[in-house]
Amino acid sequence: MTRQNEQPTHRIAFVCVQNAGRSQMAAAFAERERDRRDAADRIEVVTGGTRPADRVHEVVVEAMTEVDIDLSGRTPREVTPEELQTVDMVVTMGCSASDVCPATWNGENRDWGLDDPDGRPIEAVREIRDEIDDRVVALFDELLSETPPPE
Repeated sequence: MTRQNEQPTHRIAFVCVQNAGRSQMAAAFAERERDRRDAADRIEVVTGGTRPADRVHEVVVEAMTEVDIDLSGRTPREVTPEELQTVDMVVTMGCSASDVCPATWNGENRDWGLDDPDGRPIEAVREIRDEIDDRVVALFDELLSETPPPE
């Protein structure tokens, strides 16, 4: 657990336009990976969209249920430039970071260039889901190799 008044080592934001597909999957995989690695004191996960949808795409909920992650209770939310100024990495899903990151933001941005799962058949969504899972695991490998656990 993060001690009182102590900030996590990394704050990562997974962002896309609607926050109803890719960024929701990425955040859920990141939360799972953080728990698996007992890294809650070192990594904080944020997700949001620039123009959030009303709900997570049904095909995304279905695909994630297949890997034992329930997104049915999640609601897309707006991410603000002020909120993004508090993170040290923004991962966009295939949309331009220039639409997301505030002009004064100095953190790192990565764009994963993933296809939008909205309206796609479940087979295509599974491929997108699996790619997101692989990328999240690789990101955690990278971040946690930089920050050893507290003694």
